[in-house]
Amino acid sequence: MIKMIMFRKFRVLILMVFLVACTMHIMIDLLPKLEKRAVGPDTGNGGCLCAHNPSEEPQSWGKQRVRSVAEAGWPNKHTLRILQDFSNEPSSNLTSHSLEKITATGERAESFKRMKQYAGIPENGKPLIRDTNGGRTVPASSVSRLSSLFDHPLYKTGLPPLTDDDTLFNVNTDIRFYPKAAGNQEWHDEGNDEEEEYPPTGEVTAESYPNWLRFHIGINRFELYSRHNPVLDSLLKDLVSQKITSVAMKSGGTQLKLIMTFQNYGQALFKPMKQTRDQETPPDFFYFSDFERHNAEIAAFHLDRILDFRRVPPVAGRLVNMTREIRDVTRDKKLWRTFFISPANNICFYGECSYYCSTEHALCGKPDQIEGSLAAFLPDLALAKRKTWRNPWRRSYHKRKKAEWEVDPDYCDEVKQTPPYDRGSRLLDIMDMTIFDFLMGNMDRHHYETFEKFGNETFIIHLDNGRGFGKHSHDELSILVPLSQCCRVKRSTHLRLQLLAKQEYLLSSLMEESLLRDRLSPILIQPHLHAMDRRIRLVLQVLDSCLEKEGYANVVEDDRTRDSATHRNPGHR
Repeated sequence: MIKMIMFRKFRVLILMVFLVACTMHIMIDLLPKLEKRAVGPDTGNGGCLCAHNPSEEPQSWGKQRVRSVAEAGWPNKHTLRILQDFSNEPSSNLTSHSLEKITATGERAESFKRMKQYAGIPENGKPLIRDTNGGRTVPASSVSRLSSLFDHPLYKTGLPPLTDDDTLFNVNTDIRFYPKAAGNQEWHDEGNDEEEEYPPTGEVTAESYPNWLRFHIGINRFELYSRHNPVLDSLLKDLVSQKITSVAMKSGGTQLKLIMTFQNYGQALFKPMKQTRDQETPPDFFYFSDFERHNAEIAAFHLDRILDFRRVPPVAGRLVNMTREIRDVTRDKKLWRTFFISPANNICFYGECSYYCSTEHALCGKPDQIEGSLAAFLPDLALAKRKTWRNPWRRSYHKRKKAEWEVDPDYCDEVKQTPPYDRGSRLLDIMDMTIFDFLMGNMDRHHYETFEKFGNETFIIHLDNGRGFGKHSHDELSILVPLSQCCRVKRSTHLRLQLLAKQEYLLSSLMEESLLRDRLSPILIQPHLHAMDRRIRLVLQVLDSCLEKEGYANVVEDDRTRDSATHRNPGHR
């Protein structure tokens, strides 16, 4: 009888343990929602914690841990138990925050010193002023190499008159289809206390649109943005300062990328920092297994602008609070569950992707601050379709096989006879992209995109530049094979390359000045800047060899008028 009673009690105990375990699992699943509700309506922000002001210094881990019980943005005791499950991984203490490096501070100081020397300013001369795009301070001088460059006649050529067929959107008819934006007058810039004034009729003017939408409106057949468009600097400032309202992982791709949505409904692609500035790609790494670098995305945008291509969407660097600006605002459970606390008490996460998404390759903050690049989104594909093209000089992406262009010296002749490379400016645009990639050392250009509306008579969009600037001690000459095989280049590109090789317009100096405007400056270390000067001379050597072999008229295409560049037939050269 006693045995029977004991057996029943044991069964009841087992049942209770099972119920407790189920309850705990349910609570764990509901934890993100409970944490957001804990903020309550009294905060006045609908349950979302405001991001750190980028200009403020991040608080110490100790102070934040003291406040952790009172703040819903920090893990409670149940969350800590979940996150600590991964903290015994051997590589979970990797750091992605480079601002603690003394070398970075030294690079920034040296950059300012060189800028003063270029402008003829003494050490204790003119003060520094804050740049309008929200970036770093720059020397207050009337002499700027970058301004001088953009005042050069080569950077003042105009466009032909634009028709409705040449613009991506018609403001009066297309923009009203933008979800949440064109019909919503509640967008605003973070930190702007003055309310936007609207016409008495209630109609929304193009000037009142958010900067990301004005950027989209400005896209045309020939360029992503105009040379002196004031919207560009405003958009770069938005990428750094706008409040992040939601985060989700981007599907596809080999490495982790996040889609961030801002308070004004704009969106940007976030690539977190994986390497410090001074790390080079190991020589034994294949190009397709290399890390994607956030600073390469930032530098690529500035390089593209200096080359006057204007085919890279605006990119800015931002210091992101992983807790408040990623974990607390994401609705992506798969992303949320990969957050953990490392043995060094740093917040880490790794997400889901094909490569480098594991606790061994976790992205960790100091304690929860992480650098990253934010690239402004292009228009939604439902509104502006893009066509994806396979790069004719695509690499094999195989450890042993070679691509056809690597073994066939006459490969370009076949390309010239194949649409869309048999007419128009497409082949010349490929040569531009080749030069752009060689200056960065980017071997990962497998596809490119164009806007479908413009057909084949439009520019190439230079997307996904994260594998550039991996090596400064080595020049990958195979990237220049398309140029050496085809021996074709635009006249404007050739002239600008010659200009940027001169001492007064040296590419490294222009890049250094331009990159100082970014919040995460310095973006590139000096060896990378010097490598670009070396590479631009190599490009000119290849073109000189082509000119000697085939003659100027057969190598250089006069693109001073867009129509001639569009309709001439490069295949018959």
